[in-house]
Amino acid sequence: MKKFITGLVLLLSLSVSAQKKQYISFAFTDNASAFPFGKFAGFFNEPVHAGFEFGWGHVKEKNKHDWFWELKAGYFYHQFVQNGIPIYATGGYRYRIVKHFSADVSLGVGYFHSIATTAVLKQNSSGEYVNAKGIGRPQVMVPFTLGANYDFNWNNTQQGRIFLEYQQRLQAPFVNSYVPILPYNQLAIGCAYYLPGKK
Repeated sequence: MKKFITGLVLLLSLSVSAQKKQYISFAFTDNASAFPFGKFAGFFNEPVHAGFEFGWGHVKEKNKHDWFWELKAGYFYHQFVQNGIPIYATGGYRYRIVKHFSADVSLGVGYFHSIATTAVLKQNSSGEYVNAKGIGRPQVMVPFTLGANYDFNWNNTQQGRIFLEYQQRLQAPFVNSYVPILPYNQLAIGCAYYLPGKK
């Protein structure tokens, strides 16, 4: 796994010179554990498990088709389940439907740090239960994301993008004995700002 992640980072860094634009992004997120695409309606009628994400990306634009990659890091709190800290990379394709509107799809891989929100107890050699929560558990995550975007300009030179993203991610290993792979749904609403540079 370590060799795979090292190779992915190297590949992404080598492609930087071929990109035309780079951007930074910020999003508010809502998270829910459920089967893939099984919780979309729940984002609107169930408790919010709030979080946020920061991103940095590169995009190569053509007339109607964009290829992009992003590095993202964030945090969310899911009551009674976990504090989640995702750090991941994605690569994707964006299609411009009309002048300001576009849709995209991306796939990624990354690191996920899970910190339990409830007590974690372990029996010691004396037969007593002691706190074994620790600093959390390192895991692997695989995100698949669908997005819708609205591009805009201001001051005739600066560009931005408002986006709505639905992400289905797999988190593993969660609990080997009964839930080895935990599926998560995430809804993100945010904004990206294109950094000044050569077009």
